[in-house]
Amino acid sequence: MVKEKKKSFREVTIQDVARLAGVSPSSVSNVLNGRFERMGKETVARIQRAIKQLGYTPSLVARQLKTGYVPIIGLIVPSVANPFWGAFASAAEETALRHGFRVLLCNSERNLTREQSYAEDMWAQGIRAIIFGSSSLSLTHLFSLVERGLHTITFDRHTQQDDSFDIDSVSIDNMLAGRLATEHLIALGHRRIGLLSGPIRTVSRIDRLRGYRAALANAGIPFDPHLIWEAASDSPFGDIEGAALGRMGAREVLSQENSATAIIGINDLYALGAYAGAHDVGLSVPSACSIIGFDDIMFAEIAQPPLTTIRQPLQEMLRVAVECLIERLEKADDARSVAHHSFPPELIIRGSTGPAPT
Repeated sequence: MVKEKKKSFREVTIQDVARLAGVSPSSVSNVLNGRFERMGKETVARIQRAIKQLGYTPSLVARQLKTGYVPIIGLIVPSVANPFWGAFASAAEETALRHGFRVLLCNSERNLTREQSYAEDMWAQGIRAIIFGSSSLSLTHLFSLVERGLHTITFDRHTQQDDSFDIDSVSIDNMLAGRLATEHLIALGHRRIGLLSGPIRTVSRIDRLRGYRAALANAGIPFDPHLIWEAASDSPFGDIEGAALGRMGAREVLSQENSATAIIGINDLYALGAYAGAHDVGLSVPSACSIIGFDDIMFAEIAQPPLTTIRQPLQEMLRVAVECLIERLEKADDARSVAHHSFPPELIIRGSTGPAPT
């Protein structure tokens, strides 16, 4: 019986792809890294066909040895149970892929210990750039990683007085966003305006509350702390339970004597939960109670009535965040100053807000 000779397999290299496509290895590298703006479409297509035909997969280990990092952007968000963070991740991935990068997503539920643990794991895997979405008051838990060379950018957060190091950031003006929401309701004749939130222990939530209070003060409306509903300090932030907490908060605020005629949810999940809370106490939206949210998640427009909200330009914000990190990676020796990218919020008026009941 003749033994069948074993086939030997050789790993496909970038040189093999270049040879088949009739181009230089650097041209293949440009395509793999999304840098084909100055290349002809036919050349790009030929290289992509060769990659597919040979089944070539770039080695992340080789890439890390050459550049010091793998082409992956880390995303650490509170929880994709809130559709806003799903859209956030999708927007980041879209830009990353255009530049030859991928994304790795983790949910921290705003737990700083878990956030640090995820970041350390990413560092161990060769990831040198992470976007943090928790808007935490302190960044102390990241100090060691940043000292080691981790490139970071925070979302929905600006520099705080107690920050021990500088860090890039991208955010809307959350104080302006809080003002816009409140001023819209004031313009409709509302004077008793409630605000529902999870623990107000993030930079973005504190700023939205400041905007709310500033709008009331500018209109000569006294601030009433009884109209602020904040989940217990030991409760979740509401990224997963936001709708349930919004319902609970709306029931409490709307059951008071001389209750609110309008409610602001700290995000759209709280606002949509407030619809149910208003219904629970026999109030219709918006004739008896107007409701407004933040973020403009995909359910906002199809709610009944459609939700008035404050929109963040998410696609543009994540494009800037991802490109900022990639530039940091590729120009590691460039002592560029830290940048805060601020974007204007946009009031989207729909059917959930109307004139104050007489």
